[in-house]
Amino acid sequence: MSVMNASLKAKARELPNKPGVYLMRDRLGRVIYVGKARSLRKRVSQYFQPSRAMRWDPKTAALMDSIADFETFTVHSEAEALLLEGKLIKEFKPHYNILFKDDKRFLLVKVNLNETYPQFKFARLKKNDGARYFGPFAHGGAVKLALQWIRKKYGVLIQGKGGAPKTRDLKYSNYLVPVPLAEIPREEYLRRVELACRFLEGANREAQEEIETQMREAARLRQFEKAAELRDVLASLRDIARAARERKFTRDLTPKIDREAEVAELQRVLNLPTPPAHIEGFDISNISGTLSVASTVCFRDGKPHKAHYRHYRIRTVTGSDDVASIAEVVGRRYARLQAEGGALPDLVMVDGGAGQVHAAQAALAALGLTELPVIGLAKQFEEIYQTGRAEPLRLERDSPALHLVQRLRDEAHRFANAYHQKLRKRRIQESVLDEFPGLGEKRKQALLQQFGSIQRLRQAPVEEIASVKGIGPKLAAALQAFLAAR
Repeated sequence: MSVMNASLKAKARELPNKPGVYLMRDRLGRVIYVGKARSLRKRVSQYFQPSRAMRWDPKTAALMDSIADFETFTVHSEAEALLLEGKLIKEFKPHYNILFKDDKRFLLVKVNLNETYPQFKFARLKKNDGARYFGPFAHGGAVKLALQWIRKKYGVLIQGKGGAPKTRDLKYSNYLVPVPLAEIPREEYLRRVELACRFLEGANREAQEEIETQMREAARLRQFEKAAELRDVLASLRDIARAARERKFTRDLTPKIDREAEVAELQRVLNLPTPPAHIEGFDISNISGTLSVASTVCFRDGKPHKAHYRHYRIRTVTGSDDVASIAEVVGRRYARLQAEGGALPDLVMVDGGAGQVHAAQAALAALGLTELPVIGLAKQFEEIYQTGRAEPLRLERDSPALHLVQRLRDEAHRFANAYHQKLRKRRIQESVLDEFPGLGEKRKQALLQQFGSIQRLRQAPVEEIASVKGIGPKLAAALQAFLAAR
């Protein structure tokens, strides 16, 4: 176990045995996974047990490699943990989470203030329709009960049976409003709606105290049925207030990246003549020297500019030689930019150390681009190698400039790996046909062109396979049996 995992394991042992939500963060402090737990101590500790490492799937193994720290938040119940987990996933969009993609599982309350007499309604999906939305609420029954109390307290319309009103004199049974609207000026009604909105935003402490007093009084008078009803209403009001606090809590957790400050700091630490508003980063990906590919990604003003992303297959390098591969791809990238009259970046960054930086410099010098600054970011100590600097630059971990180049490096790495995996998958599929005897290159290409993939070819009937030029019924039947066995 690494030193970092050992310290995180010790930290996990100190967690409370209570329900809650945990956030896993990477070395940049970014939230990469959010989870909920009945017991924070037991659940989080499981991540750092060596005996479980052999049973991890690839996703969990990749997550564990990325975790640098975690933080937790305790709640009162599993239901609260479920709600908070969903809100945090919606807020941070962690890379390793795949659930909670929308709010459909929770109940929302909405009111459109543009209506003549706005009505509080229930919804499952937030739309861009000009209405104000409250929630989501984990307990639908609780919020429905609370809305009935709001109807009685403020005299506002709550969604009930029946269609939209055609007159201002509404029926109590259908629209659950205690007084006819004909007796209420619109301005007064909107004032009541605003009070109800504030209530749904969590400003209901006075109401809770009032209901609790009524509940205790009903119990003292042995009116137990009334006391039970008030108890349920009180629980629903507390649920609404808790949901409002959690929404505010997740808003306060939103990470704030000052991209302008990052760019300015990078200019300062690298002593560049102008702010590096346009940066391009390069990375190489291969496995044991096979299928070597490269990526170029572009950041404009600290943000990804995907229109300028490019990927390359390495042509002139054999084996695993990242330095030579960097030289090739940098030369190809900027030779083409020169030929097309494209805008050159303010800074070039390569994934690697001094060797990669020198290779990129040599490729640029061959094109006459000697003034274009080049840096390299080496993974082990996150050191920056720069043209003309004798020693690598090691910035503080919380340096905005370091965060910017790390994001650029990680994005180049992700883009290169995605392309490499795509090529590997294609080669694996094609190699299946290579194993079938009597199938030459032309026939193989004809089959792939007709069906598009090995999977579709597997599912095709013999007659359809036999219709491909050069494939007869006998060969088609043999090929289908061959693919079915693999």
